[in-house]
Amino acid sequence: MRQYTGNRTGLAVVGGTLLSLGVYAWLRGHDSFFDLPPTAKILPVQARKVLDEPWTLWSLALSLMLLALVSLRWLLLSLGWGRRRVPNGTGTAMLFVGLKNVEGLGRAHVRVGEDGLRIGLTCPSSADVGAVVGKLDQEIVGRIRREVRNDDAGTVVRLHVRR
Repeated sequence: MRQYTGNRTGLAVVGGTLLSLGVYAWLRGHDSFFDLPPTAKILPVQARKVLDEPWTLWSLALSLMLLALVSLRWLLLSLGWGRRRVPNGTGTAMLFVGLKNVEGLGRAHVRVGEDGLRIGLTCPSSADVGAVVGKLDQEIVGRIRREVRNDDAGTVVRLHVRR
């Protein structure tokens, strides 16, 4: 199964940022931040003069708004909204678990689309194709449909037998 490193990287960046801001606020609240008094200015005079300009605050607000929109898009895509025929890791895992007795199973994927599920499976020529089809028909496809989508979704299963 494919690991979602993009989601993990995004969560790590957001978590690290929030952790560093929390540590900074805690240290400032306890007067332990480099022995500075709580009312001390941290930014140099030049940086403070740049922040007093109105365009810098507007550009900061615009960049934070764009960051919020990109984060919202990332969150919605992570939840699965707006995707068309995308691979489903849960369905693929259920397919492999259901067919764990079949030796030499090759590629397998479960894709979710508007028209239903598409399941693709590649098995070796030495496998009992009748048993695989029977198991898919009686147990596995129904479980995948209930878990991934709804029970009324149409499903197309493509079984490829290697030579």
